[in-house]
Amino acid sequence: MIPAHNTSRTLAACLDSVLAQSRPADEVIVVDDGSTDRTARIAHGYPCTVIRLAPNRGVSAARNAGIAAATGDVLFFLDSDEALGPDSVAAALEILDADPRCGCVHGIIAPDPLFDDGPVERYKTLHAYWWRARGVGEVETAFFAQAAVRREVFERVGGFDETLRDSEDLELSDRIAPHFTIVLTDRIVARHDEEHRLGALLAETFRRALLLVPALRSARRGGRGNLTANSPASVATAAAFFAALPFAVVAPVLPVLALLAFCAANAGLLRFAARHRSAAFVPFFTGVHLLAHGALLSGAALGALRMAAGAPTGRAVPGRTEPGR
Repeated sequence: MIPAHNTSRTLAACLDSVLAQSRPADEVIVVDDGSTDRTARIAHGYPCTVIRLAPNRGVSAARNAGIAAATGDVLFFLDSDEALGPDSVAAALEILDADPRCGCVHGIIAPDPLFDDGPVERYKTLHAYWWRARGVGEVETAFFAQAAVRREVFERVGGFDETLRDSEDLELSDRIAPHFTIVLTDRIVARHDEEHRLGALLAETFRRALLLVPALRSARRGGRGNLTANSPASVATAAAFFAALPFAVVAPVLPVLALLAFCAANAGLLRFAARHRSAAFVPFFTGVHLLAHGALLSGAALGALRMAAGAPTGRAVPGRTEPGR
């Protein structure tokens, strides 16, 4: 099931990857979520069912529409800005068949983008691959960009929260984890067309961080832990760096020491970036990674303040849409 909003750039590659699976899908459903480009026309050119939502209602509503239309016992979710590895569907079904307790199995992002649009996108895909690949195994967080879910999961816990346009994965994971096992596997892999503009990447990181503190608090209340993209040491040293910046004039050594600590906290990731790209790419990678942490910290702080004040955090904003879905 593929939710799609204005993804004429990537949808053909996405559908081509679905049709090339070693274990063919029994049905392919594209939910066109109020697109204004050629998304619907491209989808109609493939052997799939096309559902039209209007106006744009967000990825949660699109996925729920696909769930309602699907007839199978296992639903495979794939974002329209991704191309799935050829054995991914077969691997998902094999993992689900092997463990009746497993309600959801999801995969990782390939280290190279679907379409290479520059260094910011290369940073994003490398980081996305790194933290997911290190988390492979039984987890308590699911990401539904490439995930297979038993229908009985939705019958028990309900569908996606349609008031959420971000962090809907965390919210649904919080309902799934008490009842079903969630598995993250590197046997499901997809190349992703990530954000390639720095400002948009930071804005996306900030927006998604708004629900981070409430999600972590909810998980801890249930005795669970979320799968996170950055280690506590990485977040703490980034916070120390930004806290030290106002004192750089009188004590320039403080931000330098914090930056070195940040690099040490991310040593494995930086070595991976050097191996996969080049040593020359590492300074750029480090700078963007640090800025992304700044956006993460700002969003999480605002989300925590909103939670403390009893205000909504990360709920749908009329007229806002998610790129790539």
